[in-house]
Amino acid sequence: MELNLQQRVCIKFCVKNGFNGAKTLEMLGNCFGSDVLKKTTVYEWHERFRSGRESVEDNERSGRPSTSKIDENINKVREMLANNRKLTIRELAEDLNIAYGSVQDIVVNDLGLRRVAANAIIIREFLVKNKTNTIQQPSNSLDMAPCDFFLFDRVKKPLRGMRFNSRKEVMEKSKTALMAIPIIEFQKCFESWIKRWHKCVAVAGEYFEGDNITFDE
Repeated sequence: MELNLQQRVCIKFCVKNGFNGAKTLEMLGNCFGSDVLKKTTVYEWHERFRSGRESVEDNERSGRPSTSKIDENINKVREMLANNRKLTIRELAEDLNIAYGSVQDIVVNDLGLRRVAANAIIIREFLVKNKTNTIQQPSNSLDMAPCDFFLFDRVKKPLRGMRFNSRKEVMEKSKTALMAIPIIEFQKCFESWIKRWHKCVAVAGEYFEGDNITFDE
């Protein structure tokens, strides 16, 4: 029981710091190894803390939620998307009465789905029609996108823990954080980007973030 409580405290910490269910599970695995809680249990407690729960203690038996709730939600989301692929995460959350972040975790991490923008499909069809050669990219290549490996974190960190009253305020604070990044950092980002191209070729398109791969200039 003590080990369970320790992990619940860790889950609560991850939620407070904005980590999603998948990242929380990964961090717990790194820390507790084979003693880590089951995936469904981690997601269940993650959702409880996201919904405002503070206590890490067990509920009374009579009011304890089913441990199969997460699997049930995954199956519901899978079924709804099978019937209508155009449903948005917000629509799924409202229809199923599940938190937006939980549905997002299910769609991205459990079902492995990504939203493809309509304009991307139009562009793809245009290129095919005009016999333009295209280069296939990995479906989720975070290590090749400057916004993912550099920009997003630099903008989000100064905003972490802040509360906003309007969309305009979010935009203003985000712009301030963006403008605070020195120009030299953007230059370093693009230099790093070029090196990442070479890494991507060297590993035949596989994920390489964190791998110690070096190249002569």
